[in-house]
Amino acid sequence: MPDFPIVDSHLHIWDPDNLNYPWLSGVSKLNRAFLPDDYRQECGVVDVDTMVFIECDAHPDEARPEVDWVNAQATIDPRIKAIVAFAPLDLGDAVRAHLERLADVNRVRGIRRIYQDETDTEFCLRPKFVEGVRALSEYGLSFDICIKHPHLESSIELVRKCPDTSFVLDHIGKPDIRQQLFEPWRAQMFELAKLDNVVCKLSGVATEADHENWTSEQLHPFIDTAFEAFGSERVMFGGDWPVALSAIHFPRWIEIVDTELAGLSETEARNVFRDTALRFYRII
Repeated sequence: MPDFPIVDSHLHIWDPDNLNYPWLSGVSKLNRAFLPDDYRQECGVVDVDTMVFIECDAHPDEARPEVDWVNAQATIDPRIKAIVAFAPLDLGDAVRAHLERLADVNRVRGIRRIYQDETDTEFCLRPKFVEGVRALSEYGLSFDICIKHPHLESSIELVRKCPDTSFVLDHIGKPDIRQQLFEPWRAQMFELAKLDNVVCKLSGVATEADHENWTSEQLHPFIDTAFEAFGSERVMFGGDWPVALSAIHFPRWIEIVDTELAGLSETEARNVFRDTALRFYRII
């Protein structure tokens, strides 16, 4: 385990009795409230001193209420230092009204608009979506890319088209770990890493494997690729709790990442477990 407090750059909390999350109706294991106290218990002996809340795909009409609710939760657990909120970036320039309201919230540091389930793998290159993503830099907001690996090629082009926007690739681009499918994902990771306005989030890895039968040996080559492509200064740790509970508990994920870092210096380990996230989400 790390001998210093860590930053969890990918935390979800929700309460279905408070806000509407349509996707939870099909996931019985997760269809209940997950609150800061539950997360604290899940962490066990792991010392987490800073968390970044990532929007939880609530009904689009409840994007701002979600931010307000998380802000209230942060008064209960002040370790929640930053929020990545939802905004309908596919509205193009019309999204600015949403961004102006969100940018006024001190903790909001970024935007996520999931497009992993869009059947059009070039969805993110539609002109209005590109306009919306380009607008983020004007409000000091970053963009969390949440995709599955077939969307990675077009996402690379999106990053190229938006050089003034800062990006982080969630869940190492969700490669097909279950089938041990490395290409073209691996080559695309190196291509993406050539662009200096993007970093990589080491999160949600076990959930892309067989939830019941994965082994750490199956995960390691994919984790190694993320490090080889981006280096420790551009990789950040994320727990993806409680979504990750479908495959792994938080302390076990920490152990796996810590094992990967065994050959690195303390500075490099602190980059992954702390400093990259603090820099990217402007918490320091």
